Amino acid sequence: MHFSIPAVDKALLAELLHKIDNKTKPIGSLGRLEEIAAQIGCIQKTLSPQLNNPHMLIFAGDHGAAKAGISSYPQDVSWQMIENYLQGGAGANVFSRLNGMTMLAIDAGVAHDFGPREGLIDAKISPTGTHNYLEEPAMTREQCEAAIAKGAEIVRAIADQGCNVMGVGEKGIGNTGSASLITHMVTGASLEDCVGRGTGLNDAGLAHKKALMQKAVDRAQLPADADIMTILCEFGGFEIAMMAGALLAGAERGMTLLADGFIATSALLAAHRIAPTITDYCIFSHCSAEAGHRAQIAFLGGKPVLDIGMRLGEGTGAMVAFPVVRAAIAFINEMASFE
Repeated sequence: MHFSIPAVDKALLAELLHKIDNKTKPIGSLGRLEEIAAQIGCIQKTLSPQLNNPHMLIFAGDHGAAKAGISSYPQDVSWQMIENYLQGGAGANVFSRLNGMTMLAIDAGVAHDFGPREGLIDAKISPTGTHNYLEEPAMTREQCEAAIAKGAEIVRAIADQGCNVMGVGEKGIGNTGSASLITHMVTGASLEDCVGRGTGLNDAGLAHKKALMQKAVDRAQLPADADIMTILCEFGGFEIAMMAGALLAGAERGMTLLADGFIATSALLAAHRIAPTITDYCIFSHCSAEAGHRAQIAFLGGKPVLDIGMRLGEGTGAMVAFPVVRAAIAFINEMASFE
């Protein structure tokens, strides 16, 4: 999969820092806000960056391995949560409304027939979700490529509508398992450190989940240097592959990308393998309480805006952090200068 993502040009960085330092404040006194303002100015190649038509895209998909007990919730919760999104009742709906973000729900491969629904994008790769990666690869190469391409197509469409800042979120019972396996394979972190409680497993459930993840690794027998498409085909979810494509297309179109939690960042790990320069465009919104997210962030060189114990998913960490990002843009454009 080819995406043309240049490293962010820092030709304006000195001028941006001069503008920031000359605001009516002590130098450096706005801390992380100053770094965010400078980063977005470089992304947009302007001294007066703007955040236009912000979007949160929530990709949903089911996982064959979910029926093996890797989650404390049944698989039907995936489609029930989509219904919740469409009714406006989920945490993601609450925070997107609060922060003026357009939220789109995308069916990447939920094992449920929704039919045509207002507010739902049908991007279903398979009507039954992925295969059970405990027994066989989760998806074919063709399915993986189709998911990445579809995610890119959706983002190019919102870019054409003037969106220049975007986050991705997800829903899919069992997808912390996929994220754990991807993180283990890409970062080299131990499987023990990558597997967490997900939707709230107790100690026995967590031990069972870790045993199943090891079973998946043992089945696949991937080399340590396996390419990312192979890793996604073996362990990924359609929503994870689609998020990777969305992030890649967003960076290609010069968007500011709001990185969310553990599962969304597993998609970013995949995107980073395809185009390492993508992190130039990323603001790491928060550090999830889910095991493995710190390893992901450290591997990608990120610096989270928030660390408040969130682990809901659905893009909610990115949406809660978005007001901080908006504050950075507000001060660089509206605060008086000593000059």
